[in-house]
Amino acid sequence: MEKRNWLITGVSTGLGRAFAQAALAAGHTVVGTVRSEPDLRDFEQLAPGRAHGRLLDVTDDDAVESVVAEVERNVGPLGVVIANAGYGLEGTFEETQLNEVRRQFEVNVFGAMATLRAALPAMRRRRRGHLMAVTSMGGLMAVPGMSAYCGSKFALEGVLEALGKEVAQFGIHVTAIEPGSFRTDWAGRSMTRAERTVDDYDELFAPLRDARRKASGNQLGDPAKAGEAVVRITSVERPPAHLVLGSDALRLVAAARTAVDDDIRAWETLSRTTDFPEGAQL
Repeated sequence: MEKRNWLITGVSTGLGRAFAQAALAAGHTVVGTVRSEPDLRDFEQLAPGRAHGRLLDVTDDDAVESVVAEVERNVGPLGVVIANAGYGLEGTFEETQLNEVRRQFEVNVFGAMATLRAALPAMRRRRRGHLMAVTSMGGLMAVPGMSAYCGSKFALEGVLEALGKEVAQFGIHVTAIEPGSFRTDWAGRSMTRAERTVDDYDELFAPLRDARRKASGNQLGDPAKAGEAVVRITSVERPPAHLVLGSDALRLVAAARTAVDDDIRAWETLSRTTDFPEGAQL
C-alpha cells in the first residue's frame, strides 16, 4: 500500500481518533486537528514523527486555509483528507433555538466545506487525492428529535455528491462516510441537548432521549473496525461515494430509502401532471 499524508479534523476522541489510529497503524503519516494543547501532545504520542497535531477551530475559515497550506509545505502533499469534526444536537424542531441550529450547521456543514475547499486546489493540480467527510446514517434517514443534526448531515451529503461529480475528472475521489451507532462519546458528553419546553412532545421524545443516554457506551459499532474500513477504501481503485458503516445503519438507511421510493411510486401520476402538455420549450 502506498504511504500517504492524511489530514483528519477532530482527532482527540471518537471516530476521528479511530480513523487516525488506523491510518497510523497502516504506516501513513497523519496530521490531526484538535482544540487544545494537551490533546495535541496526546495525539502526537501515538506515533512520534508520523502523528502531527495542529490546533484548529474548523469554523474559522482563515485558520483552516492557513493550517492546510502550512501542512502542505512542512509535512508534504496531502493524499487523504477527512473532514470529521462535528457534534450532535438533540432536540425537537420546535424546541431547538435557531441560534443552536446555526451553530450546528457552522460546524457540521461549513466547517467540513472549509476543510475540503482548502485541500482541493493542490489535489486538483496534482490530479489525485481522496476527499472524505463524516456525515451519518442521519444524513440518509431522519429520526424524531434530531432535526438540526440530520438537517446538517443531509446538507453535507448533497455537497459531497455534487463535489464528487465535479472533481472526478481530476482523478480525485469523494466519499461520504455514514456511520451508524458507534461506541464513542457522541451520544454522551459530546451531545448538545436542547432544553425541553413543550410538554406535548413528552410521549414521543422523552423515551427517545432516555434511550439514547442509556445506550451511550454500549453501541453496536466498534470504532477500531470503522477505522480499518476507511483505510481500506483508500487503497482501492474505485472507492465508494457512500460508505455506510454498521449493520444498524444499513437497516435504517435501507428502510428510509424504501419509504421515499414508495412515496414516489404512489404519487407518480400526480407528479406528472405538473408538466406543460406540449413538452419542454426550446
